Amino acid sequence: MSEKKTTHDAEEDIRNQDIKIYVNGALKHRSEAMVSVYDSGFMLGDGMWEGMRLYDGKWAFFDAHMDRLFDSCKAVSLDIGMDRQGILDALTMTAEANGMTTDVHCRLMVTRGVKAKPFQHPALSRSGPTVVIIMEHSKPAQNVQKKGIRLATVPQVRGLPMSQDAKYNSHSKLNCVIGCLQAEQAGADEALMLDPHGFVNTTNACNFFVVRKGQVWTSTGDYCMNGVTRQNVINLCRENDIPVFERNFSLVDAYGADEAFLTGTFGAQTPVAEIDGKPIGENGGRGPILERIQALYKDLIRRDTA
Repeated sequence: MSEKKTTHDAEEDIRNQDIKIYVNGALKHRSEAMVSVYDSGFMLGDGMWEGMRLYDGKWAFFDAHMDRLFDSCKAVSLDIGMDRQGILDALTMTAEANGMTTDVHCRLMVTRGVKAKPFQHPALSRSGPTVVIIMEHSKPAQNVQKKGIRLATVPQVRGLPMSQDAKYNSHSKLNCVIGCLQAEQAGADEALMLDPHGFVNTTNACNFFVVRKGQVWTSTGDYCMNGVTRQNVINLCRENDIPVFERNFSLVDAYGADEAFLTGTFGAQTPVAEIDGKPIGENGGRGPILERIQALYKDLIRRDTA
C-alpha cells in the first residue's frame, strides 16, 4: 500500500516540542496549555477558527481571514471579546514569544467559553469566550508536492446551508472527519466530497479544482468552505487571462481532467495525482496551468507581505 499522505503533512521540526501557546491572554508551554472540560468548544464543537501563515513577520491575507472569522462569529452570536487589532496583538505576542518570523502556521480558535453546566444551551456559557492560538514552525512536506494526493469519492456529502452551512469554519468538523475516515478506508489520502445534488464539491480539508483544456473549474461555492486561498486563485486566474469557472461538474469531468489540485492556507496548491484509483493527466495532476498558478500565488504572497 502506498505511503499515507495528507495536504497538511509538514517537515519535522523539533522546535515545535517546546512552543508556547496563547490561552486567554496567557502564554503557556504546550505541555501546560489546557482548556476546561466544560468549555463549549470541547463539549459541543461550539466555536470558530482560522488557519493562517506567517511570512517574513506578516500574516498573509490577514484581512480576508478576519472578515471570515468575524462574519462567522456574528452569525452565531459569538462575541470574540476583542477587535481585529486585539487579535493581531495576540498573534504578535505569541510569535515573538516563540521567536517566529516565517514558515509558521497558526490555528486561531475561538469558542463560546466555559459552560456552567454540561448542556447545549448557549446561555450556559457565561464566562466569556475562550481564545487559543497555536503556532508551529511549519513547512509543507515536499513529498506531497512531488507525488500528489490520492482522493476517493465518499458517501458523506457536504450538506445544505440550513443544516450546517459549510461556510462556517466551525469546531464541529465531524462531517469532514467521517469523510476522511471513509477515504482512508478506501485506501486514499483524503476524501472527495460531493454536494447534495451529486456534483463535485470539495475535499474533507481543502477546496478542489480541475483543469480541462486550459480552463480552470471549481465548484459553485454553494456548499464548500469559502476558502481564502480558493478566492485568491480565482482572482489570480481572472487577472491573468486564465479562464476560470465556478460551476457544477460531475465525476466524469474530474476523472478526465488534464490537471487537478487542492487549495488551502497550509499547502497553498497541492496536486491531485489520482481520484478513485484513476490517474489524473499525464504528470500526477501537475501541468502548466498549475505551475503558472503556483508562481502567481507565490508572487501574490510576496506582495501581500511586503
